[in-house]
Amino acid sequence: MITTSRCTFTSPRGHELSARLDVPQGRAVRGAAVFAHCFTCSKDLKVEKEIAQALTREGFAVLAFDFTGLGRSGGELSGSSFSADVEDLVAAAQYLGETVAPTSLLVGHSLGGAAVLAAAPRIESVAAVATIGAPADPGHVEHLLTAGLEEIDREGHAEISIGGRPFTIGRSFVEDLRTHRLVDTLPTLGKALLVMHSPLDQTVGIDNARIIHDAAKHPKSFVSLDHADHLLSDPRDAHYAAGVIAAWAERYLPSPQVAGSTTYDEAGATSITRDSLETDVTTRGYLLRVDEPEEAGGHETGPTPYDLLAGALASCTTLTLRIYADRKGYPLRSARATVTHNRVHAKDCSECDHESGRIEKFDKTLVLEGDLTDDQRADLLRVADKCPVHKTLHGQIEVHTVLE
Repeated sequence: MITTSRCTFTSPRGHELSARLDVPQGRAVRGAAVFAHCFTCSKDLKVEKEIAQALTREGFAVLAFDFTGLGRSGGELSGSSFSADVEDLVAAAQYLGETVAPTSLLVGHSLGGAAVLAAAPRIESVAAVATIGAPADPGHVEHLLTAGLEEIDREGHAEISIGGRPFTIGRSFVEDLRTHRLVDTLPTLGKALLVMHSPLDQTVGIDNARIIHDAAKHPKSFVSLDHADHLLSDPRDAHYAAGVIAAWAERYLPSPQVAGSTTYDEAGATSITRDSLETDVTTRGYLLRVDEPEEAGGHETGPTPYDLLAGALASCTTLTLRIYADRKGYPLRSARATVTHNRVHAKDCSECDHESGRIEKFDKTLVLEGDLTDDQRADLLRVADKCPVHKTLHGQIEVHTVLE
């Protein structure tokens, strides 16, 4: 399951950039990745969304954003440049590091691929970079501007149709493109590199992949995206590319982690609730999503806090039974505990010890599988009520809250 949220961050030039954060739910995050879209595209273009969310299904938290002047981001494309795109990427990586985990992977499509190659050396936490259909020279996109180059030189800007859409391109954009030479900087990239390209790419030829791969130093890899077009229009190509990137990157990325908890040894939990009831809980390096039913104002993107409490009691029970059965040599094949929670009045609860007031009532049902004797089943039933969480719920509890 994927949790998606819309967010914004500020570029170094003061523009508000629109972003989408996709986070895998209920599992350790394999890595935090920033995805850079193609020239004049946006994070919401179908193919870019397919690639980003396919990576999330592989276990990556992915921040996809619109470069300055594109999509829903602020600023004007006419006043932007490739250098500004690189700055936007660095800012995106910083934002992701502050909200989820340090950015460890950069993925770029087309000119976005050239941008991640230029930005990677400036982001210390990045361990791996993957490009899809990237040009070896950012100036490669200048051929898309041919119809307006004379007007740009003469007037300082021109409106150019790219992919059937009008864009205003300024002189500074063209001049900046000409100053970047990736082949000069790739030898000092200092990151693991995966180059993915289709031999049928009619927009950015396959020779670009060879130039990038030859210029970079090891560790580096090349994967051919057979039969794919430049935009990876077939969702199967996008999913394949994401799967390969995920499998390749795992060799180079640090152990899974999330912001707020860096190691499994760190007990406890941290909860963050922002502008809705959708709440992120981090514990021992794992990310959980907590929410409420729609009738309570939630979006039902995760279990409720009481569901987690019931889950704590259920899991503690079966873990305790497993440990006890192993120690006693009982042939317990599996143990299942189902816990439900209700609020009842004492007078309506014949099996409750309390005589008055409202009671928080947990009902626990066990299923024990295995060739167990009646005595062994009775013994396990007795032990089921002695798990640590069960004892905690029955014990004296104090909660102390302070404001930091």
